Amino acid sequence: MTLTPQWLDELRSRITLSTLIGRTVKVTRAGREYKACCPFHNEKTPSFTINDEKGFYHCFGCSAHGDAIRWMTDQRGLSFMDAVKELAAEAGMEVPAADPRAAKKAEEAASLRDVVQAAADWFTQQLGSSNGAPAREYLAKRGISEGTRKAFGFGLAPESRSALKEALKKFPTAMLVESGMLIAVDDKEPYDRFRGRLMIPIRDARGRVIAFGGRILGDGEPKYLNSPDTPLFDKGRVLYNLDKASPASRQTNRIIVVEGYMDVIALAEAGIADAVAPLGTALTEAQLGLIWRMVPVPVLCFDGDAAGQKAAMRAAMRALPLLRPGFSLAFATLPAGQDPDDIARARGAAGFNAILEETQPLVERLWAHEVAAGPLATPEERAALKTRLLAHADAIEDADVRHHYREAFRERLDTLFARKQPERAQRQPWTPNPPRGGGNRRFGPDPRLQPPADETRSIGQAGISAPYVAALIGGLLRFPEALRRNEEALTRLPVSDSGDAELLGLMLDSAMRQEGLDCEGLLAILEPMKVYNRATTLLRADGMHFSFNRRLEGEEVDAARETALRDLDEYIGVLVTQPEIRTRLAEATADFQRTMDDEGLARQQKLRAMDEELTRRLAALSESSSQ
Repeated sequence: MTLTPQWLDELRSRITLSTLIGRTVKVTRAGREYKACCPFHNEKTPSFTINDEKGFYHCFGCSAHGDAIRWMTDQRGLSFMDAVKELAAEAGMEVPAADPRAAKKAEEAASLRDVVQAAADWFTQQLGSSNGAPAREYLAKRGISEGTRKAFGFGLAPESRSALKEALKKFPTAMLVESGMLIAVDDKEPYDRFRGRLMIPIRDARGRVIAFGGRILGDGEPKYLNSPDTPLFDKGRVLYNLDKASPASRQTNRIIVVEGYMDVIALAEAGIADAVAPLGTALTEAQLGLIWRMVPVPVLCFDGDAAGQKAAMRAAMRALPLLRPGFSLAFATLPAGQDPDDIARARGAAGFNAILEETQPLVERLWAHEVAAGPLATPEERAALKTRLLAHADAIEDADVRHHYREAFRERLDTLFARKQPERAQRQPWTPNPPRGGGNRRFGPDPRLQPPADETRSIGQAGISAPYVAALIGGLLRFPEALRRNEEALTRLPVSDSGDAELLGLMLDSAMRQEGLDCEGLLAILEPMKVYNRATTLLRADGMHFSFNRRLEGEEVDAARETALRDLDEYIGVLVTQPEIRTRLAEATADFQRTMDDEGLARQQKLRAMDEELTRRLAALSESSSQ
């Protein structure tokens, strides 16, 4: 099928855009244009404009922009070709014919739609007949009203191997088999696929019946049976109730994903119309794409049993590689053993919405799942937890999102495994022993008391000063191999500047994913990112007084490189250790001010000596490099 630009322009010119949009959105005239509250984001003051002369709409709030075809794909959720066909029918235009093979395929698909629609009509008729009394009683017991029953098109497949085949005998048997209505096994006579089941039509985004789900009435397996994949139906690319949930989501600004169509229908009965469900499979990438076209963070609300929670985790794993800024998943946790149908019938819409208000972000769901996966008593078990979490982060293809997931997991690990500080007794003011012989002599402070230095009091607030961080990142850019062997130390480094912290985090992520990374390879990875300019600036600053910041030249390059790497490792050790020593020094000084005992003094002096030694080592690194 060839759609030329000229043909598409003619189609757009025949559509009055304000009329098309006005069918679902209230529009008002504003001069030569029309205005409305944007249907793509919540707003009270209209910022959505429609220009019929130019044939486009634009929102000055969220930047939504497009023509009539874009409106049909973004607002209605149609595919491009479905949008074109619907608009062409309205405009009285013939869609250009496809090549013969494609035309034949389209003709067959149209005929199959006739088959499944005829089957849907017959199933509905059977439900309303005397044969449908048990099925109607079952629906009444499930709390499904007649209005909901009609809205979703419930029907009944009688307990017969040939009733549907006989009812649809005007269609060729081969077509009934291809549509999934009959089963053909070897050379046996084809027979009805659905027998003794409550029938639920499955519709596409335009509301057309394309397949069926059948729930058995009475005992038997399988409990639920769906149509097989056909030219009309690909279960991995269809969401049940998408045709109704898509317009409802524009009012609620959410989409709820539940496990099955009976959950969807129960929620609709309770007044919750923005729910969809996959069809007998785990949530697929294509289905995630459909959901994310409606809302950026859909809510997954699977059953509270073990199977439901496993399904939620499978969906989380499937979504990880696809995450991008602003687009994720949230999870609603149901009481153990209950599903949305139970909640909706017992508590109604208010009770179900209360559960949705306590959703859990994807990062929290992954964390909770892995922490609960096994014991964490030994170093090996804790290391395994870290490995599993970072593997989840590494599955994310978007570099920025991946970096923030790694940081989130590291922060949670640090909090979970942080050393508990001993409880301190209430601070008592120091009072000297009275002088021999009594008297009222006034006493000054104990001469042993050494107050913490200014830099000690600020540890943990300002972080490492910018020049030291710049020297560090410049060295790591020249020698990326130091990133892998110093990963643990570098993740503990308190970097105050957010830009440098982000650059360092992205460098660590790159080194962890790719062994043997050199300077050029690291820069190639960073080039598309906003931190690239900062990286190249630091790399060019080779005048800093450390061996690892200098360009290697001359005959003794190998020896100079070995020295630079050794100095860089030592420099990292000092930068990471000194803030920790100074934090402990501040605590020791505070303890000594309280207790004024010899043990506290010794601890304070030992830590101060360690701090001074680290300062000397830092100075020595700079001096030796400048010689």
